[in-house]
Amino acid sequence: TTHYLFIVVVAVNSTLLTINAGDYIFYTDWAWTSFVVFSISQSTMLVVGAIYYMLFTGVPGTATYYATIMTIYTWVAKGAWFALGYPYDFIVVPVWIPSAMLLDLTYWATRRNKRAAIIIGGTLVGLSLPIFNMINLLLVRDPLEMAFKYPRPTLPPYMTPIEPQVGKFYNSPVALGSGAGAVLSVPIAALGAKLNTW
Repeated sequence: TTHYLFIVVVAVNSTLLTINAGDYIFYTDWAWTSFVVFSISQSTMLVVGAIYYMLFTGVPGTATYYATIMTIYTWVAKGAWFALGYPYDFIVVPVWIPSAMLLDLTYWATRRNKRAAIIIGGTLVGLSLPIFNMINLLLVRDPLEMAFKYPRPTLPPYMTPIEPQVGKFYNSPVALGSGAGAVLSVPIAALGAKLNTW
């Protein structure tokens, strides 16, 4: 019982760490412009929390559990905004679970090899998380119309919603987010593993 209680405590605290690592939620009025910030912060922090969590428990599947808890937190926030009168699409719930599943799969397939989980799993998370979330954002109904119609009361005047410029690949937030996420996830995952050994 104590072991499982500790798992829950670690997951909750790791989630708080992740949701404080920059944008962890996609508001419709700022989703596209915050996409790169989200991709970098969330891919790195997902890897830190999941690697620490997996290596402590030694059980493949804990990264997916960790991502599931973050998803639940975000759905609670979405429900809170919806209760305040904002439309259902005002918040887009980010997609963490598939990337965490890739990390778990790497840990399992390499027979719980810590270095392989960090290098291969971290790279897979950094590459996949921006792609999954870009697809997620493409499904939003009329994001700019909704952004202007339902502005957040806390939105500063300089953060006016702008049209995303994603016409060319080298100017695409997917390319930038995926590249930066993949590059940064590996050393930050190594840091998470190092913290686990202290």
